[in-house]
Amino acid sequence: MRSMGGERVEEAAASCTGLLRTVTDQDWEGTKAGRLEWSCRRTAEHIASDLLVYAGQLAGRAQDAYVPLGLTLDEGTGNAGVLDVIEATGALLAAAVRTTPREVRAFHPYPFRSANREGFAAMGVAEVLLHTHDIAEGLGLAYEPPAELCEDVLNRIFPQVRPGPAAWPTLLWATGRGDLPGRAPVTQWRWHNTPVIPAERLTLEGVTPAAARDLFLGGDGGFEWVDGGPFQGTREASGMVVSAYEEGVYRPEWGLYILVRKEDGRAVGGMGFHGAPGGDGRAEVGYDLAPAARGQGYATEALRALAARALAGEEVRVLAAVVDGDNHASHGVVSRAGFRRVGAAGEDGAQVAYELRG
Repeated sequence: MRSMGGERVEEAAASCTGLLRTVTDQDWEGTKAGRLEWSCRRTAEHIASDLLVYAGQLAGRAQDAYVPLGLTLDEGTGNAGVLDVIEATGALLAAAVRTTPREVRAFHPYPFRSANREGFAAMGVAEVLLHTHDIAEGLGLAYEPPAELCEDVLNRIFPQVRPGPAAWPTLLWATGRGDLPGRAPVTQWRWHNTPVIPAERLTLEGVTPAAARDLFLGGDGGFEWVDGGPFQGTREASGMVVSAYEEGVYRPEWGLYILVRKEDGRAVGGMGFHGAPGGDGRAEVGYDLAPAARGQGYATEALRALAARALAGEEVRVLAAVVDGDNHASHGVVSRAGFRRVGAAGEDGAQVAYELRG
């Protein structure tokens, strides 16, 4: 799996400054940046400011709000100097991403109040690519960043966007900057960082489409697993995530979560939903654990946390689970988590249906 690390931030910054250094003699202040209301100059300064703020969030481990810092350029700084600042702040974010542990999350308001290092890297790359496009459009330049870099952004922070025939036009469409055949114009948009759900000994970490594809194809999804993990059920659930993403119906809060042990950062299993709740307010859950992690109460702990989060909202009224008749351990998990047996399930009745109502 291609990582979304510091090298991607540097790659994006280089694509920006490499192009814009060819036109530093033009009037950036008096030229509007594409469809934005900002000038090209203000947009370039905004790129640098975002990179700095994201680096500060990660480095400072901010949890409740943005770190109160801002970017001020020296009086008389020319266009070339602004590009120097973009390179410098890009390097700062790249360094913060490289030195931040995988499990650390810092504050970002939308939509789940935090992001990990890959999320901040992807947001930084998106800011650079999209606003370089805006500036280039204003100055009459052609700009097309590396296709893999655009795909990285879509896979990490646009999981709700159905992939298009090419990554760059899809990213432009998804952010209201272009058109795609057969799709309505986008007038409002947000990116989506992965959700997390805390439990006592575990953290339930939502997977991105990129991680899900890697897991489905036999990789580790970017997680360090205990022996025997990931188990087959997690790989199959990852395939469901990939299918939903490719169909444009994936909602990360109703997808797959990897159960990560707090004490050592190792993944012990997977748990999640078979899809978003239906109109009847019903959602089905599933899970599995690596053999080395079984018998320690992890599945019960995780299911309680997942169920509490789901039933606290307005979309879910009933959580369902289906357990093989002879899987005594799993019967114990759902029972301890508060589910009640409601009858037989499956074509041959060899499975047992459980429900938990809000």
